[in-house]
Amino acid sequence: MTDPYRVLVTGSRDWQKPEVIRFALDYAFCEAAHTARPLTVVHGACPRGADAQAADYANYLISRDLPVKVEAHPANWQLNGKRAGFIRNQLMVNLGADLCLAFIRNGSRGASHTAALAEQAGIETRRWTA
Repeated sequence: MTDPYRVLVTGSRDWQKPEVIRFALDYAFCEAAHTARPLTVVHGACPRGADAQAADYANYLISRDLPVKVEAHPANWQLNGKRAGFIRNQLMVNLGADLCLAFIRNGSRGASHTAALAEQAGIETRRWTA
């Protein structure tokens, strides 16, 4: 079995441009297909904003029988309190990715933090801002 092309999606809870996320994921899907690897979309499982939009589009691709998987990593707010998001972000980066897509609105600290962690880990990172 071929290792998946892992794409880490991070973004603001108030990201309002799903068409940008669809474009970025379509491009990532083409990159994965070019290397004959299935696509895995990794996200932080926020119920709104960029995470939700990425999950929705990835699930749409799955419904079209395309080789896509979704890997959600919700923050454990109960256990980790206010640092839960940052802890989850570090975990997602530590799991590795081929690409990080960051959708940052109003200087989102969480999305900016994840993008910076990804860059420090040597993961190619593409940023969109609004």
